[in-house]
Order: sequence, then C-alpha cells, then structure tokens
Amino acid sequence: MTDYRAHFDAVVSFVNGGGLTAEGFRLDVPSDTLGEDELAELFVRHLGLALVGRVELRDIRIVEEPHRGSRGVQAPATDDRSPGRIVDLSHPIRAGLVTYPGLPAPVITPHLTREGSRERYAPGTEFAMDIITMIGNTGTYLDSPFHRYADGGDLASLDLATLVGLRAEVFHLTDAVERGIPTSVFHDRELAGAAVLLHTGWDTRFGTPAYASGAPYLTEEGAQQLARAGVALVGIDSLNIDDTENDGSRPAHSILLAHGIHVVEHLTRLGDVPARGARFTAAPPAIEGFGTFPVRAFAEV
Repeated sequence: MTDYRAHFDAVVSFVNGGGLTAEGFRLDVPSDTLGEDELAELFVRHLGLALVGRVELRDIRIVEEPHRGSRGVQAPATDDRSPGRIVDLSHPIRAGLVTYPGLPAPVITPHLTREGSRERYAPGTEFAMDIITMIGNTGTYLDSPFHRYADGGDLASLDLATLVGLRAEVFHLTDAVERGIPTSVFHDRELAGAAVLLHTGWDTRFGTPAYASGAPYLTEEGAQQLARAGVALVGIDSLNIDDTENDGSRPAHSILLAHGIHVVEHLTRLGDVPARGARFTAAPPAIEGFGTFPVRAFAEV
C-alpha cells in the first residue's frame, strides 16, 4: 500500500491569543484524498496543540512518500504491512567484502572439500567445511560494551531480552539536510526499552567508495538524549554511528556503550520498516572476550 505525506504552510491562531506559523511542513497522511479540514485536524493532533481557534493551510501538496511516524495518523485498514512479514536488514557477507575502509576483508578457505570428504564417508555422502577469517566489524554487526571499554560486557554476556523482539522506533531521515542527527529528532516519541533505528539511506552506497565519506551520524547530544530515554539499542544504516571525519573522538559509541546500549551499524533496507509497530532482532554469537560480531538483523512487520 502506498504511503502519502502532505506538504503545506500553516497559520494557527489560539482562542486565548497568540499564534503559530509553519513553512514547508510535512505530515504523514492515510490517503491522497484528504480535504483541508481533515489535514488541519491531523496537523493539530500531531503537534498536540490545545485551545486552537483557527487553522489555515496554504500550498497543500499530497505526494507519495514513506511515512515518517507522525502522531495521530492511522494507517489505512488495507495496509499490506501484515503481521509476520520479515524484513532482512543485514548486508550479506562474502569473501573480499569491504565494510569499512582500511579494515581487512573476509577470507574464506576450505577445510574439507566435498571431493575430499568422499574418502571419509559412505558412498553418496559428502560435506563441505570451510574456514572464514574476518574482523568482527564485517557486514552488519553489533557492538557490545567490551568493544569500547576493557571492563565492559562482552558478546557472551549480553541478555537476549535486549536483542530479540525489541519494539522498533524507526526515524526516516533520508531527506535530512545536515549530516549530524540532532537531539530534537527524538522529542516526539517514548523510547524507553526500544530499538531506535536511524534510516539515513546511506546504505545505497554500501560497497562503493562513496560510502566512506560524508556519511550521516548521531550527534553527541543525540546519543545523550537516547541514553537518558533508556533505549535498549541504537542502529544506523550508515558508515558509523559516530562522525569519522572529526578528531578521532567517538562520543556516540562512548555514551551508548557506557550505558549498556547496544550499537548496530551498517543496517540496510530500513525504508521497508514503518516508523512504528515493528519488532527488531539482532543477536550475535555468544563469544567470550570479544566485543563486535556480525548479526542477522531483521524486523517483524
């Protein structure tokens, strides 16, 4: 089912005096057939405005765009996001894959070939056993506190309840005009215990030189806000959750992992996940003394 968003300017007056103006406002809407009065009601509901006297909308355009999570907007009853649909959010891993420039690519070599196994097993029975050598930061992976802190919890210490079936709060930010994702993006949602997933669209560059520079990231203030909110996990479909083009500091990693908040980087296909209503899973192997490892991340929509 197609998603729609309304673009408009707005002038609001309140019954007890004062007013509010908005230019180029964008709002999720359930269809492309809404009138001005219906749009005005959704606008007021989304902003949580009280004692509104009059709402005037100008230059209204309703266009096909993915929903961003506007409050008070119900999806149509015919929405095809049926329960149980699985959206794979992981990049496949293959020999030679470059995830992060400068880090080694995976190497896959045979330990036992199918041909060689025929000498060990009954006729018609054969197996392949392979060895993969790779850095933990390969493909779509999860960072545990041990990745940043020597006394932090390693992969084996992570509670599965903080990795499986988390309420997903997706922030669709593909049209953001700044690289850094600010605190204010998160103000309109209750995020305690949630997996906060940052959809920047940068994953379309994955595996190309363009992926390595100019990538979106979470600001230090944004990380502090998410830590205060008590989120369980933060994921991003970008090169890094931090700005890799600064002085080498990594405030988002430092803040989130210090609070026991898992970090998942190099997600993909977040555009197929609605702003609210999905469940997110990203569980790594339970490896002792190890801080980062690939996950099969997915959303149940």
